[in-house]
Amino acid sequence: MKFFFDLFPIILFFGAFKFGESDPQTAASILSLVNPGTGTEHAPVMLATLVAIAASFVQIGIVFARGKRPEPMLWISLAVIVVFGSLTIWLQNEMFIKWKPSILYWIFGAILTFAHCTGRNYIKKLLSAAEIEMPETAWATLQKAWIGFFGIVGLINLAVAYTCSTEAWVNFKLFGLMGLTLIFTIGMGFWIAKHSPSLQK
Repeated sequence: MKFFFDLFPIILFFGAFKFGESDPQTAASILSLVNPGTGTEHAPVMLATLVAIAASFVQIGIVFARGKRPEPMLWISLAVIVVFGSLTIWLQNEMFIKWKPSILYWIFGAILTFAHCTGRNYIKKLLSAAEIEMPETAWATLQKAWIGFFGIVGLINLAVAYTCSTEAWVNFKLFGLMGLTLIFTIGMGFWIAKHSPSLQK
């Protein structure tokens, strides 16, 4: 359930883009309330960006409505989508929203790099509720693996953004990035099981 909740803004971004593609005139009309200069050519991605910004605020609101505190990653994601999404709509330049996933991945990677350099392990802390036991060297390797993953996927996103059409990038944003993350997460799950005595009992 949490997996789909985290993907909430991305799924709505994808849906809004597809709607804008099928009816760019209506998409441009909706965007005229925010930026009257939006043409039908860029309306789909601009509408999708506007919807993603709104969805991110709703996401935070839902967490508060449940009586919980939003996780730091949600706040970071909200800040990045608001900044890069607003620049996209205001300047009518879709490259800002295309940079957004890479910036977000690199921020997460930088946080983990900072933790590694200061002798901390945020991955171990995130998985503390699972009561997984592993040697400290294994935890350090796991954190390094995620740092590398965030760095590489950020580059892959930009490669797709600059070499493929906007439609192809939108499809990659949902299915490609989600698929890569899911595959890597499963792979790391097997790796943890191999190095955790508590999971081998």
